[in-house]
Amino acid sequence: MPYRRLPNTDLSRIKALKTAIEKAAGTDFQDVAISMKTLSRARSVVEKFERLSLKYQQTLDTQVKANIAFQSKVKNARMYLSHFIQVLYMSVMRSEIKPEHLDLYGLQDTNFVVPDLNSNEQLLQWGQRIINGENKRVARGGVPIYNPGIAKVSVMYILFKEGYQTQQIHQKATARTLDEVSEFRSEVDSVIFDIWEEVERFYAELPGNERLDKNREYGLIYYYRKGETIG
Repeated sequence: MPYRRLPNTDLSRIKALKTAIEKAAGTDFQDVAISMKTLSRARSVVEKFERLSLKYQQTLDTQVKANIAFQSKVKNARMYLSHFIQVLYMSVMRSEIKPEHLDLYGLQDTNFVVPDLNSNEQLLQWGQRIINGENKRVARGGVPIYNPGIAKVSVMYILFKEGYQTQQIHQKATARTLDEVSEFRSEVDSVIFDIWEEVERFYAELPGNERLDKNREYGLIYYYRKGETIG
C-alpha cells in the first residue's frame, strides 16, 4: 500500500491547503469530505500563512538587494584601509614616521604586515583604530599621510559602517519573519493532517484505486515504496 507524507516545503503546504479548499468549493455540500469546521480553519490558516510567507520573501529580497550595494562599500573600505596601512609602514621604513607611533594605530606587533581585514568585524575594528591613530598622531604635530589621506579613508569607512549597520537591521528583520513562518508551520501541518484524515475516513469504503484517486482530488499525496506496484 502507498503511504502518504505531509508537504515539506511552504509552497507545497499552501498548495495542499488550496487544493482541498478549491475541491470543497466545487463539490455539493453533502458530498464534501471535509467538515465545515476544518474547512473554515483551513481558509484562515492558508490566508495567514501566505501573508507570512510573502512578508518573509519581501524582507529576504530587500536584504539580498541591499547586500549587493553593501559589498561594494566593503571592497572600497578594505582597499583604502589596506592601502593606508601600507603607506604608513613605508613611511616608518623611510624614517618619516617614528616606529613607536605605530602604537597609536595598534600596529606595534604586526611586523609590517597588514592585519587581516577579511571579515566585516575585523574591518570595523581596524578601521576605527587606524582613523583614531592617525588623528592622534597628527594632533601631536605629525605630518598627515596622503594618497590616501585619512579623510578619504574615513569617508569609505563611514559608508561601510553605515552599510554594515543597515545589513544588520535587514538580517534581523529577515530572521524575525522567518521565525514567524517557522512557528506557524506546525499549525499549517496540523490543519493539513486533519484534512487528510477526514478525507481518508470519508472515502474509506471505496475500492483501493478509486479511493486513492478521490483522496488525491483533495490534495493528498501518496508515495510508493520501492518495488510496489503503481495502480
